[in-house]
Amino acid sequence: MHRMRPLKPETERARELRNNMSDTEWRVWSRLRGKQLDGRKFRRQLPIGPYFADFACLSARLVVEIDGTEHDDESDKRKDEYLESQGFRVVRFPVTEVDESLDDVVDAIFFNLESPDPAVPFGQGRPPRRAGR
Repeated sequence: MHRMRPLKPETERARELRNNMSDTEWRVWSRLRGKQLDGRKFRRQLPIGPYFADFACLSARLVVEIDGTEHDDESDKRKDEYLESQGFRVVRFPVTEVDESLDDVVDAIFFNLESPDPAVPFGQGRPPRRAGR
């Protein structure tokens, strides 16, 4: 008999977030999934340290955040500082901007994919390894 290991709390939370994405997040995801943007793989609701990135491209070290009306600037600032300390660039888009012009947002994400990588802190040059990969 094969016993299933219990999921880590962050895995369960990421799965919950993926299953409950807003309509706006789903619209962005529909444009990023399947390597549609410059052949780059994006992941959604990816746990990075104590945070969950709305969308992340590990090869470009880019995190894309969609900010709803209830976002807390101070909390967002702490999250951005942590992600940047891990070698990620963070770009944020208000939900209203996505709703008004998804094409412009996708163009901006593409532009950020092509931008030079930020200075990566020592020892942080590689994306985190995933178990079983």
